[in-house]
Amino acid sequence: MLRSLHIASTGMDAQQRKLDVTSNNLANVNTTGFKRGRAEFQDLLYQTIKAPGEATGQGVESPSGIQTGLGVRHVATSRDFAQGSLKNTANILDLAVEGNGFFQVTRPNGEIAYTRAGNFGRDAQGRVVNPDGLPIEPQIVLPPDTLSMNISADGIVSVTQAGQTQATEVGQIQLANFINPSGLRALGRNLLAQTNASGTAVVGNPGDTGLGTLAQGFLETANVSVVDEMVNLITGQRTYEANSKIISASDEMLRSAVQLR
Repeated sequence: MLRSLHIASTGMDAQQRKLDVTSNNLANVNTTGFKRGRAEFQDLLYQTIKAPGEATGQGVESPSGIQTGLGVRHVATSRDFAQGSLKNTANILDLAVEGNGFFQVTRPNGEIAYTRAGNFGRDAQGRVVNPDGLPIEPQIVLPPDTLSMNISADGIVSVTQAGQTQATEVGQIQLANFINPSGLRALGRNLLAQTNASGTAVVGNPGDTGLGTLAQGFLETANVSVVDEMVNLITGQRTYEANSKIISASDEMLRSAVQLR
């Protein structure tokens, strides 16, 4: 009876964590390049009262035994890197990756961070930067007299300058990919960092083996389905409520036992 109190409490804690993940997904439904999270759970240890196959008599064995579970725990929050929808913005510095791969930006400490958000701009030095001013890696600098710019599907950046009729190539955008993208560490601000779990970044030009291509003038939207998240919200809430009912029922049974004379 007391065991059920602790088991139900683990269930309530697990559902709270599931709701935390669901709420974060819904909060970021309009975040460029956001990848939805998914809470993953494991059952806890089992108390073995009678082992499966244990002898119950001469020549007789228990077919399944008696094992009592001790609840559930939250073991991971994985990311779903499925492709999000592409939105046409007509902004020449907006880029979307069609397929696998991440843009690379250089953080102030010199480390490389990775992102699916391609909403880039230009700073006072002409560098192509993300909304926080972090320059894309490898760095691309646009001439001050740039009249138009074209970014090909394979990442070649060409500009037409004042007084010129021919486009000039000024840089090459590269993408990075990982053996295990789910192992990347979220830094916030649409940035991810390499970890031992993700493996080492494999860098190449868009369109190379294993890497997607670029779409200029488009942004990748979050791959969050509001309908699916609302279903997760309802099931999580009801499961949390059911576990709380178990605690109430266990409490009532304990009260009845205490009142025995």
